[in-house]
Amino acid sequence: MEIVKAKPNDFEEVKRITQDTIKQIYPHYYPTGVVEFFQEHHSDDIIMNDIIQAKVYLVNDNKENIGTVTIDGNEISRLFVLPEFQRKGYGTAIMQNIEKRIFENYPEIQLHASLPGKKLYINRGYFEVEYRTKMVTYDDWICIDIMKKARP
Repeated sequence: MEIVKAKPNDFEEVKRITQDTIKQIYPHYYPTGVVEFFQEHHSDDIIMNDIIQAKVYLVNDNKENIGTVTIDGNEISRLFVLPEFQRKGYGTAIMQNIEKRIFENYPEIQLHASLPGKKLYINRGYFEVEYRTKMVTYDDWICIDIMKKARP
């Protein structure tokens, strides 16, 4: 497995991985309004801006892009592994790699955990420091856990 910085010409791949994962996985956890919120939240402009600022990484295995992650200082966001590659250890391997990178410069890591990823983060030693809710449609709310992990 290799984790490399995404370049502007990787935009379509990062977008595909992000949106395909949301479309296939999030409906198992959230109502339609929340799934649509996440799709809009990870918009083209936000993804491209993060790529230009060198915050986005592509994860590939055997020359196939299987995931993406964004690192902004000590914060991890937009960690997505394509559904067909989930439950094979890739999420854990990605987290080990990026945690090592972040802990070289920061004493702790922060992330916003959605339901699909929360178990992975708990298993890696993250703990909840704040709980937020947000109404995204008239009937739909999202619940997000702000989690942290201190350098070992």
